Amino acid sequence: MVAATHAARVLVASNRGPVSYALHKEDASLTAKRGGGGLVSGLSAIGPDADAVWVCAALGDGDREAVRRAERGRLDPADSGGQHVRMLDIDPDTFAAAYNGIANSVLWFVHHMLFQTPLEPVFDADFRSEWAAYEAYNAAFADALAEEAADGAAVLVQDYHLALVPKLLRARRPDLHIGHFSHTPWAPPDYFRLLPDDVAAAVLTGILGADRAAFLTTRWADAFTDCCERVLGASVIRDQGAVTVTHEGRTTRIGVHGLGADADFLRARSHRPDVEERLAALREAVGGPDRKVIVRVDRTELSKNIVRGLLAYGELLRDRPEWHGRVVHVAFAYPSRGDLAVYVEYTDEVRQVAEEINEEFGTPGWQPVILHVKDDFARSLAAYRLADVALVNPIRDGMNLVAKEIPVVSDEGVALVLSREAGAYEELGDDSFVINPYDLRATAQALHDALSLPVHERAERSKRLAAAATALPPQQWFLDQLGALG
Repeated sequence: MVAATHAARVLVASNRGPVSYALHKEDASLTAKRGGGGLVSGLSAIGPDADAVWVCAALGDGDREAVRRAERGRLDPADSGGQHVRMLDIDPDTFAAAYNGIANSVLWFVHHMLFQTPLEPVFDADFRSEWAAYEAYNAAFADALAEEAADGAAVLVQDYHLALVPKLLRARRPDLHIGHFSHTPWAPPDYFRLLPDDVAAAVLTGILGADRAAFLTTRWADAFTDCCERVLGASVIRDQGAVTVTHEGRTTRIGVHGLGADADFLRARSHRPDVEERLAALREAVGGPDRKVIVRVDRTELSKNIVRGLLAYGELLRDRPEWHGRVVHVAFAYPSRGDLAVYVEYTDEVRQVAEEINEEFGTPGWQPVILHVKDDFARSLAAYRLADVALVNPIRDGMNLVAKEIPVVSDEGVALVLSREAGAYEELGDDSFVINPYDLRATAQALHDALSLPVHERAERSKRLAAAATALPPQQWFLDQLGALG
């Protein structure tokens, strides 16, 4: 058992932390940039006196330099909004192999069911080298958490990057209360078994090292327990809504916490001057108050299904010429994972399809698709406010917060076209136009139906969507997990 060297009572572990650094080569100075998201909001809910520490990895040269200048990687709390952060300077080659080679190119692809199985995956010697890096990366987190945690502390480990940490940490510090939360979908057993048998078992037993494993929806939790049963031979007990998995003498409780939108933050942020400025520019680009606006906001991530969304919009225009000149698709597709070739190629495909639609249908006074591929949060919020219809059509998605955020921010109410493969479908499906994300004709029909929805009905649906979307805001989401860990 590793002795605690710091008195942290609450610990969060994630690949990305709440702060990142840029290194300026001219004078070797560092600039800190604070991050956002559910974890940042959640951890703020417990207050600055809670003895909390966030353990994360250095992601770039600026982060690594900040770690070198800090004592034992403990960053200046002034850089992170008062939060205590320990950043790990993991060897860059080890980090790249673990992050790109395993987390984003294997585990992400398995859980989102993205492999083109006639050609991939191929688990060869290179894979085994990358898997060893993933093990080392997880071990570095387990070591740091063991050092930072007070006796009996609560540790919340986040996501597929750190699937091995709970078991590793349990071996080092059996006194701790350990939770793991999966922000992705979970693959069904037949697809999960694409992984080599030992790797599949390691991922499952790694998470089962936690006292509690939690997921965004019941569907993903059930897929995990199905894998535990069929891959490990674990015992799963469902008793009046309580679910446990027992394997090799250890029992892990299963939980579900459907992360919601932060309504107060979104509504305040969406009416700041920079958003108003972008809203005016978008209205001008759309070309008139009588035109309907279909909005999508996504990273150019393969699972987000942007290309099929554009193709379905093209089919709408082809089959229903009455919409010519009367609708504009505002599509924000922000680059993601630019160090992986397949993502660069996908972004290029998005651009090409958008250009083809504009060439086929555009007129001097009407541009059918307005595409932006440079990230701009204020512009995204402006589009949220402008949307008559939101298109959220992922192949597979753990939750999809865009589906929850747009109804909260929309000025006039929004009709939501939603994939049944998004985690958000579990909460928002009743008031959405639900689609099979692979079916272009059905998606085009749903877009037509959403565009044709009477204004009063759209407003009523949007109100119900917003209520469901904000039922578990980030701070409560975090506190619920902490409380359930006990």
